[in-house]
This record gives sequence, C-alpha cells and structure tokens, in this order.
Amino acid sequence: MTTKSYKVNGMTCAACVRNVERAAKKVDGVEFATVNYATEKLTVTYDECQTGENDIFERIKKAGYEAVNDILRDNSGTETENIKKRLIYSVIFCVPLFLVSMLPMLLMSLNIPMPAFLNHNEYPRLHAFLQFILTTPIIIIGRKYFIKGFKSLFSGAPNMDSLIAVGTSTAYLYGLYGMYEIFINHTHFNLYFESAGVILTLITLGKYMENLSKKKTSQAIKALVGLLPKTALVKKGGSEVITPVEHIKEGDVIIVKPGEKIAVDGVIIEGRTSIDESMITGESIPVQKEIGAQVIGATINKNGFIHFKATKVGSDTTLAQIIKLVEEAQVSRAPIARMADIISGYFVPVVIIIAIVSSIAWFLVNKDLAFALNIFISVLVIACPCALGLATPTAIMVATGKGAENGVLIKSGESLETLHKINCVVFDKTGTITEGKPIVTDIIPFGAYSKEDLLKLAASVEKNSEHPLGSAILKSAEGLKLFIVDEFINIEGHGIKANLDKKNIFFGNMKLMADNNINVGHIAEFIDNLSAEAKTPMILSVDGEVAGIIAVSDTIKETSKSAIEKLKSLGIEIMMLTGDNKKTASAIAKKAGIEKFLSEVLPKDKADEILKLQKQNKLTAMVGDGINDAPALAASDVGIAIGNGTDVAIESADIVLMQNDLRAVYTAIMLSKRAIKIIKQNLFWAFVYNSLGIPIAMGILYVFGGPLLDPMIAALAMSFSSVSVLTNTLRLKKFSV
Repeated sequence: MTTKSYKVNGMTCAACVRNVERAAKKVDGVEFATVNYATEKLTVTYDECQTGENDIFERIKKAGYEAVNDILRDNSGTETENIKKRLIYSVIFCVPLFLVSMLPMLLMSLNIPMPAFLNHNEYPRLHAFLQFILTTPIIIIGRKYFIKGFKSLFSGAPNMDSLIAVGTSTAYLYGLYGMYEIFINHTHFNLYFESAGVILTLITLGKYMENLSKKKTSQAIKALVGLLPKTALVKKGGSEVITPVEHIKEGDVIIVKPGEKIAVDGVIIEGRTSIDESMITGESIPVQKEIGAQVIGATINKNGFIHFKATKVGSDTTLAQIIKLVEEAQVSRAPIARMADIISGYFVPVVIIIAIVSSIAWFLVNKDLAFALNIFISVLVIACPCALGLATPTAIMVATGKGAENGVLIKSGESLETLHKINCVVFDKTGTITEGKPIVTDIIPFGAYSKEDLLKLAASVEKNSEHPLGSAILKSAEGLKLFIVDEFINIEGHGIKANLDKKNIFFGNMKLMADNNINVGHIAEFIDNLSAEAKTPMILSVDGEVAGIIAVSDTIKETSKSAIEKLKSLGIEIMMLTGDNKKTASAIAKKAGIEKFLSEVLPKDKADEILKLQKQNKLTAMVGDGINDAPALAASDVGIAIGNGTDVAIESADIVLMQNDLRAVYTAIMLSKRAIKIIKQNLFWAFVYNSLGIPIAMGILYVFGGPLLDPMIAALAMSFSSVSVLTNTLRLKKFSV
C-alpha cells in the first residue's frame, strides 16, 4: 500500500469533495480517499499492485474534475487572476443590462421621465433585444459553470455549479421564449435575462472574494518557505564560495556573519554568537550558542561570526520537516468536517427536488409561470453549499499555520479537534518538567572506597548507557581514566549489571539491590534524606556489598510551575509519571505544583497507566520527550512531544512543541479551543443560512403578505455566506495567549 496526495482542479463546493472521494474510492485497489476543499488536495491510499495514478486520474476526470501529480504547484494566483478577468468582463455587460432592465421601473415609480428606448411598453422588441445581447456575453464568460454543472448533474453527482447552471440557464431559456412571444406573437412578456446575467456576475464576485480569502488562510506555508535563505557562504578548499542552498551537502562548512540567516541545520565548529530562533520556536529571546551547539536553518545570526558544519540539508532540515508537518495537517480533515461533507453530498440533489416541487406547487396555485420560475431559480441559487464546505478546512489551515508561528506543530485536524476536549494531562518528569540536564550533587562512599574510586566505577559502567542520569555521572568523571567493562546488561527501570576486572557490579535503585539480595538496610536513612531533597540516589555494589551512593539532581524548569497553574485554571487534571522513587517524585511534584503522581513506573508500563486513565473516561494528553515515552505518547488521546526530544518521541506524537517550555501545552490547548469555536460558529451560520434561506426562497414570507425573494438577491446572499465564513475564520490569525 502507498499513500499519495494530488492536486484536484475544478472543485467549487463541499458536494464536489464527496464526488471526488466517491470517484477515487470506486477504483479497484483504493483503500482510502479523502479530499480537503480548502487546499484542493486529494489524499489516496492504494495498492500499487492493483492500480496506479493514471487509473485514479481517469476516474476523477470522468466525474468532471482534474487530478494532477504536482501537489506543490500553486495555481491559486493564476486562478484568482482568471476569476478577476471574468468578473471585470461580466461587470462591463452586467451594469448596462441592469440599467436597461431595472432603471425603467425605478424611474416610473419616482415619476421621472425616461428615454424612449428604455420604455419597454413602447419599444418591447428593442428592450428585449438589448437585454439579449447584454446577457449572452455574460453566459459565454461564465460558461465554466454550465460545463461543470451539467457534467456533474448528468453523471449523477450534482454540485454547486449544477444549481447555478440549472437556475441561470432556465432564466436564460425563459428569456429566449419571451423574445419569441414578443417578436412573433406581439405578446407582453416578463423577461428573466437580467436574473441570469446578474446572478452569474454576483456568483463570480463571490468566487473572487472567496479566493482572496482562501489565499490568506494558506499564507502560513508560504511564510515558512519564505524564511529560507537563497544562498550561503561555503568553505571549499582554501576559498569561500557563495553557493545556492539546494547545492549544500552534508559535511560542508558554512560561514555566517552577523545579521545573516543560517542556511541549513548544523553544528558550530568555530566562534560563538546569539541566534534568533523565534521563527522556529516562537521564543523571542535570542539563544546563546558556542562550539558544539546545534543551529537550525532559517534562524538569524544576531551578533557573532561563526563557522558551522552542515548536518541536515534539503528535506531533512528542521524547517523542511515543519513545512511537511503543517502541509500534512492542512490536508487532513477533522472528524467535525465529515458531518458537513456528508450533508453537502445529499444536499444538492435534495435542493433540486425542493426547487422543482415548490415551483410546480406555486404554478398550480396561481397559474403564473413567471412567479413559479422566480421560486425555482431563487431556491437553486440561495442553497449553494459553499459555506458548509469552507467552514472546517479553512479554520484548520489557519490554526495549524498559527500554531507553527507559535512553535506548536499540529500534525492533523483530528488531533487539533481532540485537544480542546482534553481533561487530563500527564507529564513525564525528566526533560519535560525538569531541565533534563542532571548533575551529580553527592558522592557518599562506604568501606575502602574513596569518592574518586566510586565515581570511576560508576562512570565506567555508565559509559554504555544512554540514560540522562548516566550522562551526568560521565560529565562529572571527565578527566578520570575509566575501567574497561567486560560485561554490560541494562536492567530496564532498575539500573545496570556489569562485570569489571572480575568484579560483579550493580549500579541502580533499591529494587535492583533487593532483587539481587544486596543488604541496603544500613544506608536507608541516606537514601531517604537524599530523596526528600528531590535528588535521585543510585547505589553502587561490588561483589554483593554496598560500595557507596551517588546522588544526581535534575532542576525543575523555570516555566513548569506557571504552565501547570495555567492548565489547572482550565479545569484540567494534572499528573506526573516517573521512574524515580516515591520521595524524589514527591519533591519534584511539590515544586511543580502537581498533587497526583506515579513513581517507580517502568518505561514499558507508562502506556498501561495512560490506558487506565482512559478507562476512567478521562480524555488524556501525554507530554514527554524520551524514547521511553513513545508508547505512552502513541497510546494517549493526544501525544505531545517536546521538540528537543528524541526523533522517536516526536514521530509518536500528535503535536510537537518546538520550544522546551511547557507553557506551549497551554498555547496548543487554547488554540484548539479557539479553532473549534470558530468551526462551530461557521457550521452554525452555514446551516442556519440554508435553513432560513431555502424557505424564504420558496415563498414562505409571500404567503403571509411579505416580499418574494428576487433571484439576484439570493445570489448576493449566497456569495455573502461564503465570504462571511472565511472572514470569521481569519479572526484566528489574531490568536494570542
């Protein structure tokens, strides 16, 4: 199976989404197909042994649309320009058409004399002919509506264009019939040419405004792409060469002067500086960098002169990965969007039936064909489900883009939607609540061992470990000559067993000692005291006897407590999971303001703890940064990874925080709440609009002595509904916490 995304041209409303999805799913071998109307992208999962792109493209073409492989091609500018031209040409003919058809009535009502040629009573043929020659060019200019609309209608999958095509062509054909009656039978006849012309012009105006608004919702990706520098100064041999960024290779040494952008990801090998990483992390304060520090492409070198070695180039860079994640999120659909898509798929054929039935009913009541025609056209035009189709995907696009600006990468519409309902957040301790950079605070030797002996033994067995606590011991032992370890076994969640110079070494927690029958009764007081100070004590035994204790402390992040207070203010339950002993966990939890915690939890059991919470009907988010957090991140309703964590944790998460600051969890949740609120408002007004608009178009007000809805007003209202949804969505761009 393979999953690919394609650009789909020709979609005009939410009904088109359903039509394209249905067409793609009919292809043998296609397992899954989803379309995002706002981004005009189709994502398909299919078996390459059974089908290929050409089969999918051909099926979609038969449905009246065009699928292309170039997903990165941005046709929005060209499409907007084409619509603008059509609008201008339509207006050129529409204004005189409107004046010819409507001005006489206005002048007569005001008792103002009018030019003789405008008087349709005196010159009915001239009047009819003028309307005909002014309307026909508008029909030709808007021919796309008819080509797509009737093609979709006859294929059994009507869409917005079908409603417009049926409504305006009916008005135009009725006008032609009226001309025949006027010219041949000399009958006075009401023409509907102006309805056809004005409706098409107003629809085009609405599409133009819609395209302008949609472009604003997709600015996040363009802004991210625009961050990349075009060239960089690369050291080659003994010279410095200005090189296009796409030609930089891994291992190249790049020179960056103050004020310049970092071209790709890398490691500083010479110099020191401060770098503005706000475009990646959302953090405005520049970060100090020295030799060995990581630098990220597209960030800005503020004041130092540095050389760095490229470690990630092209699609592997941090910015490229961010762009990929945001694009994938914008293509995805939230569950809330499926309801609108399903309704829209059935909505258009139902509207056509309503229009036919209501117009026939009115004709049977008052025998007035023009009146029935008014009803028919008004119902078709006002019911176009554009607003429904735009309500959700545009909000997801803006929200994911806004999240990226704030250092919060949301991987899918589903995780964005789920996040606003979270009522329990579980934090890992090390590297999440704490800095993740522990230091050795106490070395307590027993027996014949000195502090240096103890440190050398501990560092010797820890040099093969990847645990953060082991790193602290190795850092503390820098400069000491370490022993060669003959055997090394990592006992998950407990510690290390090693063989060193024919000595059996155990280094770890109390459980490790108890499991191996090592007496620790005489050091229990030391362990308790260290744990109460939020230190993690590790016991070293040699040949079954305790040789000493090494304590390591990991300081809590400055922002952790305030972040947890903010989350509590939302009514969210907070928990902490850690492999540390109960006393150390209790001390850290107290400092962070957390009442509930689970200590001595093995990495493999973290996911089980998440599942227990979910069985208690708690919608749970897990926040972590390490490899051992990956199962829990995947098991939670929403997994949130700290961006400077491991690749495995980031891959397992639904949301990635680019800054090492837990306040970003609050930002993500508030963004989700705001986005879902906007989506619900959009859907509510779109449904209310159609619920109220259709009965009015059917003549419900006229029954009670009110006015009859003019088809031209219906067209204006339909266009306004789409623009209003997009305008409401764009309020998300002002989001801040």
